Amino acid sequence: MIKATLPIATAMTMLLSTATIAQDVVIGVPNWASAAATANILKIAIEDNLGLEVALQNGTNPIIFEAMDTGSMHVHPEVWMPNQQNLYDTFVTERGSVAMNPNTVLSDQNICVTRATQERTGIVALSDLTDPIMSANFDTDGDSMGEMWIGGAGWASTNVEKIRAQSYGYAETMQMMEMDEALAMAQVDAAISQDKNIVFYCYTPHHMFSLYDLVKLTEPTFDAAQWNVVQPTDDPNWLEVSTAPTAWDATRLHVFYSVALADTQPLAATMLANVSFDTEQVNGMVYALSVEGKDPAEFAREWVDANGSLVDAWFK
Repeated sequence: MIKATLPIATAMTMLLSTATIAQDVVIGVPNWASAAATANILKIAIEDNLGLEVALQNGTNPIIFEAMDTGSMHVHPEVWMPNQQNLYDTFVTERGSVAMNPNTVLSDQNICVTRATQERTGIVALSDLTDPIMSANFDTDGDSMGEMWIGGAGWASTNVEKIRAQSYGYAETMQMMEMDEALAMAQVDAAISQDKNIVFYCYTPHHMFSLYDLVKLTEPTFDAAQWNVVQPTDDPNWLEVSTAPTAWDATRLHVFYSVALADTQPLAATMLANVSFDTEQVNGMVYALSVEGKDPAEFAREWVDANGSLVDAWFK
């Protein structure tokens, strides 16, 4: 029986372990396109080359890390650093139960507007949103505050964007909108087709830069001394004690995996330590799933078949 005081992530891990215990490897699947594509690619590659039974299990970042710690999951296909620094500190540095593949996909994170929005409003810098006259350009419901999408619910970056809004001061003039990314991109489509202004969280790798003419709002260069980001899992007063008044640091995407896998499935662990993708490949994954609407499993089958030499190298 799970006590009411048990942390949610731990409780979920215990429930997941009974459902996936028969599988040799369990890969977590967070709720964004590139992670779904990567998870399915890893699944097919392991099954094809090692003959193991691999399961996919949906989960948030904290749940997947907790599960890798206990052994009910074994792989996180795409961890964004430094977004998940708190989970890295806990499970890699402190507990030593999770390992990070050193190969990385470079990324960046910003706040964007469409070029037409910039031309109509004159916005250049993120700090411009602190001006009520500027923020009124993004008011769609008549409440005198603008609206901006800052990411999906449960994303670490969404919490960081709340901190940034508070640190810059535009939390007083803008409403932070959390929603599924597909809905957010539909809003961008609608704004462009209707010649309306829009401002939103943007990042690479992502298909949005292929579809839209976007402008990244300028910010002061990243300054580690001014960034003190605390996540809700670490402190109930996380927003009050956090600061982030500059641009994001350079972002890196990594595969993470359970250290225990080296004992239970050593060949799989070796492969996971060797996996590598580049930015162009990940951009292609996002475009295939988000724009072309391909099924993640079907896309992964095609991708593995088309990249045989690369996949073979992961197992050497």
